[in-house]
Amino acid sequence: MSAATTDSARASLNLAHRAPAASRSRGAGSAPRRSTEELRALAEAGARELGDDAPALDVAQWAAQNFPNTLAVACSMADAVLPHVVSRVLPGVDVLFLDTGYHFTETVGTRDAVAATMDVTVVDVTPELSLAEQDKRYGPDLWSRDPAACCRLRKVEPLARALSGYEAWATGVRREDAPTRTHTPLIGWDATHEIVKINPLAAWSMEELTGYADQHGVLINPLLYDGYPSIGCAPCTVRVKPGDDPRSGRWAGFTKTECGIHL
Repeated sequence: MSAATTDSARASLNLAHRAPAASRSRGAGSAPRRSTEELRALAEAGARELGDDAPALDVAQWAAQNFPNTLAVACSMADAVLPHVVSRVLPGVDVLFLDTGYHFTETVGTRDAVAATMDVTVVDVTPELSLAEQDKRYGPDLWSRDPAACCRLRKVEPLARALSGYEAWATGVRREDAPTRTHTPLIGWDATHEIVKINPLAAWSMEELTGYADQHGVLINPLLYDGYPSIGCAPCTVRVKPGDDPRSGRWAGFTKTECGIHL
């Protein structure tokens, strides 16, 4: 199986993608960010309007209408279904990719293919520390000793910084992913980041997701067909036996089941 990307490889790949929204101007004449109260009220109204099982495209349309310039799509590059759905109603939408430096080669390849072939803007979200700097400060292979700390440094904190430039974010979380996600709403309030959180695919099964991908020719990470139903960083992801929990291959040997982004 392929190894995680190196720092030098990541540096060269970053040249093809854009910096996070938090580090750039939103442009002359752009409206100021709405207040927390306004955004929370909008989330509540959207939840009432769409209910629990509205079609994904309807959810994406609601997001495009309410956040035409302030929506980000988070994508792990396990597949490109969510970016495809949202870009149908919001071409050029920002797609945030957490470039941890530990990804499988297949995941990085999927990201690059999405950037090259889809009407989206891939935004590489990188940690403050390179892998070498993290190893120097915390010791080699932090993921093997304290995966929660590693996820915090390479996923949770970088995402928080990136999302500060947006009013809403869309995720590919599905209710069947894990017991912790069973009650995922289509539209909700993200109290951690104080923005609206939109989950257009929440009600979808894996069969619906792959069916959509087949119908529309959407990119799928080849690892999904190689025993990896849930794909994270290479050192912390192993193949899953048929019939096992799809996320049982994540952080194998630890009680950890979530990276912290969706908690």
